[in-house]
Amino acid sequence: MTRIEKIQKKLKEKQLDALVLFSDVNVYYAARFPITDGAAVITSAGAWLVTDSRYIEAARAEAVDVDVVLYDAEHGLEEKLRELLSGAQTVGAEEKSLAYSLWKQREEKLGAAFTPAEQLVLDLRAVKEPEEITYLVKAQRIAEQALEEILKYIRPGVRERDIAAELTYRMMLLGGEGNSFDPITITGPNTSKPHGVPGDAVVKDGDFVTMDFGTLWKGYHSDMTRTVAVGHATEEMRRVYDTVLQAQLAGIAAARAGVTGQSVHNAAAAVIEEAGYGAYFGHGFGHSVGLEIHEDPHASVKGTAPLPAGAVVTAEPGIYLPGKFGVRIEDMMLIREGGIENLTAAPKELVIL
Repeated sequence: MTRIEKIQKKLKEKQLDALVLFSDVNVYYAARFPITDGAAVITSAGAWLVTDSRYIEAARAEAVDVDVVLYDAEHGLEEKLRELLSGAQTVGAEEKSLAYSLWKQREEKLGAAFTPAEQLVLDLRAVKEPEEITYLVKAQRIAEQALEEILKYIRPGVRERDIAAELTYRMMLLGGEGNSFDPITITGPNTSKPHGVPGDAVVKDGDFVTMDFGTLWKGYHSDMTRTVAVGHATEEMRRVYDTVLQAQLAGIAAARAGVTGQSVHNAAAAVIEEAGYGAYFGHGFGHSVGLEIHEDPHASVKGTAPLPAGAVVTAEPGIYLPGKFGVRIEDMMLIREGGIENLTAAPKELVIL
């Protein structure tokens, strides 16, 4: 079944005549072609990608399972959408992606009362197709190769921002399409900040260096974290690192299709709690990744929904000791019936550079 057919099936289940998508990500998912202006329209009768002259030639060559329609100054986007939605009584739209003012404005211009329907697309996006998994793995392999190269670069005196720049540069050289997000490359006491921003702090002997980063391939995001030590690691550093690793392995062991993200999170959190560091693990075990770096479902205390087979979810517990250091280890896991497939190949034993 194609993506358009999947959406059409959902429209029938939700008793909707049509779905109009404006957000870049959802349009890309439906039509498999990236645009920054325009829309996708799906009805039981067909599917259309409406775009302008900047994309029209490439869209007609590359978009999948949709008819490509040109809008221009004479015949604008709203005019084309009104034509495609003619006769539709119930029109679904993206209540989460569209600002309220834009939602009302487009309802008025299209002469249609929108019905909230974004979740049907998000539910489909949560279950990755084989092609999507291939793209995620490719992005991950690029990131892993960059990590292997950057470990030879890290040494006392190197600034955090230098590590971030080198990682970005190397991933682009290796074929990445850009950063999945701004890299988190922090050292020493800064590693106790889960989302620390790389600055002018320099690596010192005896520091931990945490690197949380990823790249894109065909629009799909990779995400990984590795924490390494420079020169040597104290007994406390080794103990915390091992606790995080055991927590990650416990969460991974608990993950499979049908269990809640909350139960996966709790399995990892229990290991950290038992080791006496429960107060220093304040975020969720993981989140789904795909066309966006943070997608549903989540493996966290709020993750009460069962994880579907085909979801790709990160496994990233951490311990953060304020003013001292922090450790995070992150893989991407493909949820399967009865277990997971780890899409991350990089080793995660403690590395001392």
